[in-house]
Amino acid sequence: MSGRGGGRPRGRGRGRGHGRSRAERSPSPPTPSSSSSEMDVEPDVLFEFILVLKGDPRGIQRLPDSFAEYVAGDDRPRTMHLREASCGYYRWIVDAIYDARGKMYLNIGWEKFARHHSLEAGFILLFSYFGDRDMSVKVFDERRCRRDYHDDSTDEEDD
Repeated sequence: MSGRGGGRPRGRGRGRGHGRSRAERSPSPPTPSSSSSEMDVEPDVLFEFILVLKGDPRGIQRLPDSFAEYVAGDDRPRTMHLREASCGYYRWIVDAIYDARGKMYLNIGWEKFARHHSLEAGFILLFSYFGDRDMSVKVFDERRCRRDYHDDSTDEEDD
């Protein structure tokens, strides 16, 4: 068995869509999702990218230009909803800002997400975008091993 422990099987969507998103501004701590069963089936992934954390992992983070172009359309999203992959309970609302050249950055709310997940320089993050500002994040540490932030074990396994 792998070092990550047991858990639910993780589905992977494929393909590209052309969805547009609406902007919303309300940075805040994580919020419980409306239904714990909504993550039983992972939605189709519309866009994926990797971000290698350099410098201060809690500072503003620039997202790839191709992703910024993909989500921009007519309405640039002003927030993104992040969650740890395979954990649909909390969503972290993070401000998305843009510079004059259209470069996209994660700003307010990112520091709390980074602190909660103990992110460090050298970590690799795999972002999966599902549309409507919804993204999941898989975190890989300096050993290139995926970090698991919730315990799937039961009391029986602890004995």
